[in-house]
Amino acid sequence: MSTVDRSTLWQWREHTWESNRCQLDGFSVEARGGSVGKIDEATDDVGASLVVVDTGQWIFGKKVMLPASIIERVDYDNETVYVSVTTERIKNAPAFEASTYRDADYRSQLSSYYGRDF
Repeated sequence: MSTVDRSTLWQWREHTWESNRCQLDGFSVEARGGSVGKIDEATDDVGASLVVVDTGQWIFGKKVMLPASIIERVDYDNETVYVSVTTERIKNAPAFEASTYRDADYRSQLSSYYGRDF
């Protein structure tokens, strides 16, 4: 188990985001335990970097938001993003709401959820 530092939770890990190849929309997302879907949106906002994943049929069409720091690596050649959490952890994340996912309260919920031991 590891703990994610909340001060860096919303920052890309070194060597994962390549600004010259920053288009991640449509990339597959692989968690520990299997595939979770495809990236619908990715941002490189200072202190607020994230990806929104469309889980498709895996969780009945649900979307989830993942803080950038849980992305371990990006395979640009195979268009796949690898995350450091389990499929179960993603499945049980706070519900994604399209109208409020950029709000500070929702980001705070995710910080609490992903910022603790996993």
